[in-house]
Amino acid sequence: MDLKKEIREIPDYPKKGISFKDVTTLFKNKNAMRYVTDVISDNFKTKGITKVVGLEARGFVFGGAIANKLDAGFVPVRKKGKLPGDVVNESYELEYGVDSVEMHADALDGSDVVLIHDDLLATGGTAVAALNLVKKCGVKNVYFSFICDLEFIETPNKILLKEYETQVLVKY
Repeated sequence: MDLKKEIREIPDYPKKGISFKDVTTLFKNKNAMRYVTDVISDNFKTKGITKVVGLEARGFVFGGAIANKLDAGFVPVRKKGKLPGDVVNESYELEYGVDSVEMHADALDGSDVVLIHDDLLATGGTAVAALNLVKKCGVKNVYFSFICDLEFIETPNKILLKEYETQVLVKY
């Protein structure tokens, strides 16, 4: 399946010069949804994944479905202040400031094998923040999956992510 045909590109969003990759158009196609879920879960089915960590918010859409297919639990990583209970927090730099994400402190332990899933890999800041959250819980076995990778963006975070087995379905 040619997923690029299912992903809408919006020019000059959120600011001039950026061509936004909108995966929400992919979500409305049941065949594309099934394809993405099947391809990712088939790729990781022999890895012993116990938890899928999905990044807010579009990472939740496939994260839960992938977790279900892998017979694994699902753990949301949310923006700061959105989760009740005790959390672990990780801040990361944006081109225009600093943001942070959180995860429940008791969501993972050192015995978990984790697949971190998000819709898009751009600079790698959010993905590395999620990796650091997972590591704070003692997890040693980590994999990544992304629907899209903006390969033309090269950052130290993306270089770090190359140390991990990563699946990308669409490359720009």
